[in-house]
Amino acid sequence: MAKSSKKSFKESVADYAALSERIGRRQFAPVYLLMGEEPYFIDMLAERLGETILSPEERAFDQTVVYGRDTEAGAIVNFCRQMPMMGAFQVVIVREAQTLRRIDQLSLYTSAPSPTTILVLCHKEKGLDKRSQLYKQIEAKGAVFESVAPRDYEIAGWLGDFVRSKGCSIDPKAAAMLTDHLGADISKISNELGKLLTYLPEGTKQITAAHIEQNIGISKDFNNFELTRAMSERNVARAMLIADHFARNPKENPLLVTVSALFTHFQRIFILNYQKWYCRRKGAPMPPDAELARMLKLPTAFFLKEYQQAAALYPNNKVFAILGLLREYDLKSKGMNTGQADGGELLKELLLKIFLL
Repeated sequence: MAKSSKKSFKESVADYAALSERIGRRQFAPVYLLMGEEPYFIDMLAERLGETILSPEERAFDQTVVYGRDTEAGAIVNFCRQMPMMGAFQVVIVREAQTLRRIDQLSLYTSAPSPTTILVLCHKEKGLDKRSQLYKQIEAKGAVFESVAPRDYEIAGWLGDFVRSKGCSIDPKAAAMLTDHLGADISKISNELGKLLTYLPEGTKQITAAHIEQNIGISKDFNNFELTRAMSERNVARAMLIADHFARNPKENPLLVTVSALFTHFQRIFILNYQKWYCRRKGAPMPPDAELARMLKLPTAFFLKEYQQAAALYPNNKVFAILGLLREYDLKSKGMNTGQADGGELLKELLLKIFLL
């Protein structure tokens, strides 16, 4: 089977590291196309280029930053054809290039880029058409970076690498708290972690759940991670205590997000139960833990034991019914057929129905 040409998040991270290293070695391309749906890597590469190519003194004379919506392709071409005033290069950075009208006209320049100009196009939200002449010219003569947005289960691996690059580590619960609260928004996660690392006592080697609670304001005891664990254990008292906390803090704990977390949780239990049935039917052993974690799209195999315990408590006939309830309450979380109940009341109602199955 032919390999898909579509980039994965993992490939995007590797490409980012490689390109960042080349920039650090001052191996510059005449044109950079930084494009895609994940803005974090685009912003970081543009910042690295802006700070590496020119010295602070040279930037005042030889660095031009424009925004796509406020300029035209012809003006950018004219900027690029100018000579540097102080150093060996001039840098032209086009932010929000996806809003540039008639961007294809830049091919008048990229067909023969100046050796003394470095053009950086920050094309967010989507990629440039790969069939276009402009894309093909930049690919041939410059550097193209495609920034792919991560899926929820891919965040933990990136987060761990990010923290390790800062000389620290993060325990699985702390990582789960962050991703549960901030989702797959890499920019927000890196920003919060950057602030956290400046607050930690000198010599701290591992970020814990307590650090997250104290410095970022995410409760280590009342969050979706703890709620799903209470559900795994069928701990009614603990689950209802968390639901009560959510009801008193609805802005920090929206029902829609909680229902989504519960749906993913029980979907994983269903997959694990099915795999156990399938292996029994075939007379085959269960896959190793690492493979099961991959099948369940877990951020790390650390969480597999919880799902193995939950699978014994929730056979798939119950999981089917629970997934049906979650679909019903997903609609209610969006304002359909809720009556007078608020999000907190609906969550308590949902959890009690699950426990009564």
